[in-house]
Amino acid sequence: MKPIITAFDWVPDFARGQVRDLRVRWALEEVGQPYDVLYLSQGEQKGAPHRGRQPFGQVPTYEEGDLVLFESGAIVLHVADTHDGLLPETRDGRARAIEWVFAALNTVEPPIMDHAIATLFERAEPWSKPRLPAVEQRIHGRLDELSNRLGSKSWLEGDTFTAGDLMMVSVLRIVAGDGFLDRYDNLAAYVARGEARPAFARALADQLAGFTGAPPPGFDEWLKAQGLAGEGEIA
Repeated sequence: MKPIITAFDWVPDFARGQVRDLRVRWALEEVGQPYDVLYLSQGEQKGAPHRGRQPFGQVPTYEEGDLVLFESGAIVLHVADTHDGLLPETRDGRARAIEWVFAALNTVEPPIMDHAIATLFERAEPWSKPRLPAVEQRIHGRLDELSNRLGSKSWLEGDTFTAGDLMMVSVLRIVAGDGFLDRYDNLAAYVARGEARPAFARALADQLAGFTGAPPPGFDEWLKAQGLAGEGEIA
């Protein structure tokens, strides 16, 4: 039985390649597990059928028989735990890989998402611009620490790619195009190694190919209200 994941059939250009079903797709591609996709139009994720899968009205979700999961980190760990290839064989190695999944989601990603909120979703609000210096400082604090820990290693725990690397690379990609990694050569190379993996390329291509829907009513007006239209942020 192939698992079924949920994904959006349309998102704005700035979100393409970043929606969190990509993390699940990547994990499934790494372990060689075929899957099906249930595509949702914008707004459908807030309806009762999808909230039965995901109480917060988000994607992705994962269904396999009677098992229904939400949260990309939980799904990736389930895939890693039930297939070979994303967790080391030793008990200690598995524990460290899982540790890095939580570090990516709980320590590195929050300030990065604060930046996305300030520069995209609340860009037009009066408090957004004054917050940016503090947000950027927190991001660089985490990147400094991560860079020091990674050092010259290929992956976080040495030569073996794990679920922890999959999740950390996914998080770092959010700001890789904004210049945040420019001062961290080892982190930039780390992200490039992750993106060079064939499983990542397949996952990204599949996600991008699924965006065949139409924007929700009023989206162009929202862009203009945020000061985004025509300034290159959507390209």
